[in-house]
Amino acid sequence: MVATTKQLVPNSWVNATWDEYLKNIENPAHAKAKGYYHHDKYRIEMTPIGNEHSQDHSIINHAVYLYATLKNIPLTGKDNCSYRQVGLKEFQPDLSYYVGNNANAIPWGVGIVNLDEYPVPDLAIEISNTSLADDLGAKRLLYEDLEIAEYWVVDVGNVNVIAFAIENTGSKRITESQILTGLKIEILTEALQRSRNSNHTEVGSWLMQQFQRQSN
Repeated sequence: MVATTKQLVPNSWVNATWDEYLKNIENPAHAKAKGYYHHDKYRIEMTPIGNEHSQDHSIINHAVYLYATLKNIPLTGKDNCSYRQVGLKEFQPDLSYYVGNNANAIPWGVGIVNLDEYPVPDLAIEISNTSLADDLGAKRLLYEDLEIAEYWVVDVGNVNVIAFAIENTGSKRITESQILTGLKIEILTEALQRSRNSNHTEVGSWLMQQFQRQSN
């Protein structure tokens, strides 16, 4: 008898073994999909291709790099990087960053980041256009269990950034980043709002002015 693979239900959590998850995520048809695995369930998301998701993804990434550069905070970013703890967990946040002493934690040449060998990122960000409930719910629990220091959700529809600090497998809302010291979350939200009517060069210039006004 030929073994069957549990049918994929895109953008939904499906009860499955780790091996069943791997068969689906490694299917060539899902080469551009994102995969998550937690508590014997997996979720496969088709890669967002919309203008709104991509624009907010871009401006938040730019804001993080700009702030870190101006404040001389060591940082290395990952775009849609895969992180895996074999048999237990996998996640692929839209954006993730290693900050401070961890900035050089992942050497060049590593593909999927093995969490049994390397640390989790310090900051994970999900851009939520159609996945807000899941990003604030099941994925938030996943990031709490991983004890990622900080987790941000970019609410595309409501033009808002919701930030959490994670500690002791729990999370709490924050208004100022603790790993990008001094970065006020409200500035990121306003940058998103400005991007609805201004190009990213204009928004970047405004961000630079805001960040330069803050004391080091």
